[in-house]
Amino acid sequence: QVQVVESGGGLVQPGGSLRLSCAASGFTFSSNAMKWYRQAPGKQRELVGTITSSGRTSYADSVKGRFTISRTNVGPLMYLQMNSLKPEDTGAYYCYVTWSGRDYWGQGTQVTVSS
Repeated sequence: QVQVVESGGGLVQPGGSLRLSCAASGFTFSSNAMKWYRQAPGKQRELVGTITSSGRTSYADSVKGRFTISRTNVGPLMYLQMNSLKPEDTGAYYCYVTWSGRDYWGQGTQVTVSS
């Protein structure tokens, strides 16, 4: 079955970096766009960015220039490189894919940016 599993979250100081990973299985990863979402406490889940099957990326304005999404068919894996982290980046980060008309979410990985 389709699975996406996030990892790599943790506690980091403001200005620091983290790299999240999303391990995918059960679908044709190479032909699918993938997305990262996040949800801060008490707020709605929001789109962080998208990577197409060809590797084209787009980002929310709030993370543009600081976050980078990449992917590899080895694994296969999707990554979210987060630099210059701010306290407002704190939240649970989710990997997302649509396959055969259904939405699939990972369990999330927690990122906390605090001194």
